[in-house]
Amino acid sequence: MDISLFDFDLPEELIAQAPSQERDGCRLLAVDRFHRTYEDKTFRDILSYLRPGDVLVRNNTRVIPARLIGEKDTGGRIELLLLKDLGDDVWECLVGNAHSVRVGSLSSFGNGKIKARCEAVLPEGIRHMRFLYEGIFLERLEELGEMPLPPYIRERTSRKEDYQTVYAKVPGSAAAPTAGFHFTPELLDEISSMGVEILDLTLDIGLGTFRPVKVQDTKEHRMHEETYSMGEETAKRLNLARKEGRRIVAVGTTSVRTLEAVYGKYGEFRPESSSTSIFIEPGYRFQAVDALITNFHLPKSTLVMLVSAFMGREFTLECYRHAVEERYRFFSFGDAMFIHGAIPEGELR
Repeated sequence: MDISLFDFDLPEELIAQAPSQERDGCRLLAVDRFHRTYEDKTFRDILSYLRPGDVLVRNNTRVIPARLIGEKDTGGRIELLLLKDLGDDVWECLVGNAHSVRVGSLSSFGNGKIKARCEAVLPEGIRHMRFLYEGIFLERLEELGEMPLPPYIRERTSRKEDYQTVYAKVPGSAAAPTAGFHFTPELLDEISSMGVEILDLTLDIGLGTFRPVKVQDTKEHRMHEETYSMGEETAKRLNLARKEGRRIVAVGTTSVRTLEAVYGKYGEFRPESSSTSIFIEPGYRFQAVDALITNFHLPKSTLVMLVSAFMGREFTLECYRHAVEERYRFFSFGDAMFIHGAIPEGELR
């Protein structure tokens, strides 16, 4: 499909620069994709749309302070964004001004508390960097690193927890699963007490979050690969829900990609740790997900394509136009959608 089909007008002032004062106090566009209707609500109203027996699946990845700023051995400034742990203290990194970072070059952060030596040069500013330090690496990173906020957020937050979900547990991501920002411990307790099952999986969000789609035809786009993990109990409970005809509600597009990747591979849910480069665009047939909680995404992004695959491109753009007219807040710190309702096969467009 032509990428221009996923474009829309977005006033810059609607791009949220800071989180809501109350996580669950943001706005919610509740969308019935079957009847093609939508309602303006607040996120706490999610309780009215969930029902006993539903399974709420969330990504419990934890964002690491993956942005390091230091000095090259030549004296120049260097900025690293840690993307993927390759093992043995080697990380795949996105490097600013990467042309001068060659194999063997050494950089220093925090007056030498962390040092990094370039091990391999890859295209598009990617380098494999071996880190040298004393103690525990994640502790040094917590001390020296900054949260890797998306480039459209101009204000740097001093509170690292602002860019985490309240249930973030497993360190490893370079970006947050932002649809989960709207949940509070109290809201999750209410959801659980009404008979909704809450399950966790993990997908480490990496480089693709920072890369725009650069091709005109979406069929030529190649998704980045991300690692995921689904535990035995989660797989067991999901299979039972599918067997009993209960809804699987994904919190965020990263949960969708994990669920669909596993189910698409086996025709059921299985415990495994693997990686996926699944690309979901219109024409994709969903097998694992029945409803979706998500934020409002960038024009022409793979995330808008995923939402369009779930509820139809034309209806997605209609909902986005409504959100713009009603001054919803967009992107990571913005407002949310809850998309529900079954669609007969072949009726999406």
